Amino acid sequence: MTQPTEDSVIWLTQEAYDKLHSELDYLRGPARAEVTERIANARDEGDLRENGGYHAAKDEQGRAEARIRQLQEMLSRAQVGEATASGVVAPGTKVTVRFAGEDETESFLLGARELLDFDESVDLAVYSPQSPLGSAIVGKKKGETASYQAPGGAEVKVEVIDAEPFGG
Repeated sequence: MTQPTEDSVIWLTQEAYDKLHSELDYLRGPARAEVTERIANARDEGDLRENGGYHAAKDEQGRAEARIRQLQEMLSRAQVGEATASGVVAPGTKVTVRFAGEDETESFLLGARELLDFDESVDLAVYSPQSPLGSAIVGKKKGETASYQAPGGAEVKVEVIDAEPFGG
């Protein structure tokens, strides 16, 4: 297996990594066995062309296998760590910024969307540390400014208002 490159790393807290690994273990073990049993039982009912239970179980099997592949790929690229101290932007932090010329602030998670998947009550945008905004502000402290080039080519200036370890 090749090592992930800096651009392909997915930053996860230990808790998020453990939850994703538990989901993978469940899908590869008990969930896979349950679906296989449902397919076998439905197959025993006869004509598969008109067997709704069989087709539903096969669809579920396809979704589970796709999720298994997604989790394996994600975990192979995972970099596990904890956010730095409050006030410093790092992967795994909830960051609040103000864009130049704007009065409003914007808060987001700097990290992987998987950090939010465990708590659906959290409504927060997610930016990758490798994104133009993310790479411009990583390591910046509360009160510091940075600039980056937007996909359209414009230079965007941003001030770090706050950075706190994300607790979910």
